[in-house]
Amino acid sequence: MSLHDAFASALLSPDMACPDGVFSSNGADPASRFVVYRNNVHSSLINALATAYPVTLQLVGEEFFRAMAGLFVQACPPTSPLISEYGSALAAFIQDFEPTASVPYLADVARLERLRVRAYHAADEAPMDRQAVLQALQTETNLGELRLQLHPSLATQDSAYAIVGIWSAHQTEGEIASFHPWHAQGALVLRQGLTVKVFAIDSGAVTFINSLNQGATLETAVEQALEGSTEFDLHQCLNLLISYDAITHLHTKQKVSS
Repeated sequence: MSLHDAFASALLSPDMACPDGVFSSNGADPASRFVVYRNNVHSSLINALATAYPVTLQLVGEEFFRAMAGLFVQACPPTSPLISEYGSALAAFIQDFEPTASVPYLADVARLERLRVRAYHAADEAPMDRQAVLQALQTETNLGELRLQLHPSLATQDSAYAIVGIWSAHQTEGEIASFHPWHAQGALVLRQGLTVKVFAIDSGAVTFINSLNQGATLETAVEQALEGSTEFDLHQCLNLLISYDAITHLHTKQKVSS
């Protein structure tokens, strides 16, 4: 094992000793300096997780969250130099973390918070003018063949729990608003300007939006949405996408408009 690999392994493993070959330029004990550096690295990663998952932290308390995050750091070291990308596997870790079994919706809340982080850092792309979208939808002769290209920040999540309600209840200071977590709820996450928005949507809307993101035509996306939910409201869903600048292009077989 190279010195680099040994250093990296020891840096994320509290039980490992300072690697051989490490020295201090000012003559201080390298082992003690290494311990300080390792503690700083661990603290920075845990702080990054606490920043990215504020509601997850609130649901279990700061002491529990930081203890859990410390175990996550050891199990899932960073693979990218971008700190904003760290923690993408936390929801999966929580799902299998037995001490969180008493909060069964915790993993899904963490997934929602990760979507918010990704939305914030997603690529910029100018939305279509809202009037242009409405005009195209009203005048297109082959509407069913239309393909809607959505903003890179947009993502959805389906959950057996009221994840948007849980998340929303923790967005105000003071007393937590009442909510009922035990019913299924979908989430739509997107960035409008510099603000990340979170909306509650039904399972049909989740299917519809996911189909569009996979390149399905409008007709196919509607069919798939109605298969999953007979209560799917196409007008309401399109109005939401248009109102929050989620559509960037409209594609037809003959031409592309933007």
